[in-house]
Amino acid sequence: MRLRFRKQPAFVWCLAGLVCLFGLDSRISPDSREPATTAASTKRMAQRLEQIIRSTRIEASPYMNREKAEYFREVLSSRLDPKNELKVRFRLAEELLLSGETHQAIEELKQLRDLGRLRSIQPVDGFERPVRDLLTLAYFRLGEQENCILHHSTESCLLPIRNSGIHKARHGSREAIHGLTAALKESPADLLARWLLNIAYMTLGEHPHKVPSQWLIPASVFDSEYDIKRFPDVAARLGLNALGLAGGSVMEDFNADGLLDLMVSSSGLRDPLRLFQNNGDGTFTERAAEAGLIGLVGGLNMVHADYNNDGFPDVFVLRGAWMGPAGHYPNSLLRNNRDGTFTDVTEEAGLLSFHPTGTAAWGDFDNDGWVDLFVGNESQGKENHPCELYQNNGDGTFSEIARELGLADLGFVKGVIWGDYNNDGLLDLYVSRLGAPNRLFRNEGRQGLKHGENSSKISWAFTDVTSQAGVAAPVNSFATWFWDYDNDGWQDLFVAAFHTDKLGDIAATYLGLPNQAERSRLYRNNHDGTFSDVTRRAGLEKVLLIMGTNFGDLDNDGFLDAYFGTGDPDFRALLPNRMFRNAGGGYFQDVTTSGGFGHLQKGHAISFGDIDNDGDQDIYADMGGAFPGDVFWNVLFANPGHGGRWVTLELEGARSNRAAIGTRVKISVESEQGTRDIYQSVNSGGSFGASSLRLETGLGDAKAIREVEIFWPASRTTEKITNLHLNRFYRIREGEKMAVEVVRKSFRL
Repeated sequence: MRLRFRKQPAFVWCLAGLVCLFGLDSRISPDSREPATTAASTKRMAQRLEQIIRSTRIEASPYMNREKAEYFREVLSSRLDPKNELKVRFRLAEELLLSGETHQAIEELKQLRDLGRLRSIQPVDGFERPVRDLLTLAYFRLGEQENCILHHSTESCLLPIRNSGIHKARHGSREAIHGLTAALKESPADLLARWLLNIAYMTLGEHPHKVPSQWLIPASVFDSEYDIKRFPDVAARLGLNALGLAGGSVMEDFNADGLLDLMVSSSGLRDPLRLFQNNGDGTFTERAAEAGLIGLVGGLNMVHADYNNDGFPDVFVLRGAWMGPAGHYPNSLLRNNRDGTFTDVTEEAGLLSFHPTGTAAWGDFDNDGWVDLFVGNESQGKENHPCELYQNNGDGTFSEIARELGLADLGFVKGVIWGDYNNDGLLDLYVSRLGAPNRLFRNEGRQGLKHGENSSKISWAFTDVTSQAGVAAPVNSFATWFWDYDNDGWQDLFVAAFHTDKLGDIAATYLGLPNQAERSRLYRNNHDGTFSDVTRRAGLEKVLLIMGTNFGDLDNDGFLDAYFGTGDPDFRALLPNRMFRNAGGGYFQDVTTSGGFGHLQKGHAISFGDIDNDGDQDIYADMGGAFPGDVFWNVLFANPGHGGRWVTLELEGARSNRAAIGTRVKISVESEQGTRDIYQSVNSGGSFGASSLRLETGLGDAKAIREVEIFWPASRTTEKITNLHLNRFYRIREGEKMAVEVVRKSFRL
């Protein structure tokens, strides 16, 4: 048997599990029975997924930790020499911790510590410190399980931890403090241990006065740069606090009643899709079973569009990301049947393939009025998984043409997004990669016939303009998006960094200490095909370790703000999610603490949307990590309102795709300062989390809407519409050159 201790704690990931500890299981939803409405193709996909799960070898999957714990229990039943027994017990404790069986992990580690001392295993053998550190972390996580999950409050795990967020069950944090103090005495410069020590004292209400002065991180480092007002978490009160792992979220009106609903996924192998229907009275009803979604498990991310132009949004579910050799999973195209149900039509649509996938983007790249789909897959080592570009055939099917257009072999892809960065009416493609320079592909449009070719050879071309545009960094990146953050009519670009050599870099950035962590990039469009890196000037050169993220307008001032869901599979990655307010298009202000956004749990898919139809955007965030025990409650931050004017436009394409994805809008308003232009494009936002496709636009202190100018990409026409009023909802159809006011019921969250 060849088992090795590691020099540092081996599996120290954020474990918020109560799956086994408290008898709950995030894999089971209240609607887990299969209804009669489940379509045959949906059942086939469910069977296919179950077969893949059953056939997966546990050594190939990083997330089958319960099964691995059982394996090590069996190994312990055989006769082992003393040292190998200690190694196996250590591995068992790791897997128990990852599985959420924290009490068992703690008992195993305590026995392991005692056995090591009894058998005189010395520190030079690499034994005592790993056991101590893993035990410290287990106690830390136990404190979160017994408080933040089992006795969850609206302030649980919000940094800085205060009021009802302070732990009532104190044993876990108290024991963690003992272990972290011992670690700091051995290594006083250990910034990660210092960071966790301060958090542990916060959970007991003893920060800053009981933290040893040499290790104190003052609360002032968390102060906001602007008071955005508190956005309370109302998810639990509304029944939207789904318990799960890292997953996707889509905020959209699925049943055409004028109210935004939520579809939520969780990446656990058998975790269900959740569909929450907005009842329009401050309550939501889960309708996954009635919608025919039972059996469609897993999914780290989701993106939506109206692929068949029937007026009802459809959803594409992405699976297999971060799983490596075990990630050969199919994605799912869920067709909205316009009657409250969905059908998995992946196979009949021609989208069935088996790759590790965490990102995809809808966009009508060929301007034929039907949205196409780019799927970014994860190639790593000997695992080659080419990307896919599915061209919509307009009949419910797609044709895969990525290799033909030179868009197939792109490496380990973590984010993809369409956007018209050069304002030529054609959607360009940006690809964010992990461990390699990113790529920007300019859409060159239709290519003519060469001599001797027939008309079927007419295609489109893309040119790699990354070097020319200057947008290759950061090398280790994740989520990304196009947006016009400075309202100059040109799409800018944000790329989230996802790399740090040491998690202590998070503490370093708060303390103003040097570090080598990767920084995200904000690229400002220069209007000439190039971009300028304005990250530092804009105040975004922070160590953020961003996973899920998206943008919207917090205070209806007409400038787009950004919420960054942060974290890492590492259990020690307890760092706050961050919110930044766009201060007039020039720089961004950290409003994390004043808004109550600084959640310490893992932040994944983010969706902005006016879920209560009161004119301002609320924020839904999927929470939870990668391993089975790392479950947490999702959150919904309710916008308290800031008095800014607004208008909501529901655009409908005629020649352009019906959901109007890719359509550009300029809203000109009159204010005390004169005429002002606000620019937006129709899309679901960033590449990890999906916001509503309706344009919810803040207008600041506008006194009147002067004009709305809409560029429809397929028809290449620009329409100017007047006679719109402030604080209203409108529907605008391509070619009709007028806006129709629609009444949308509002309610209080």
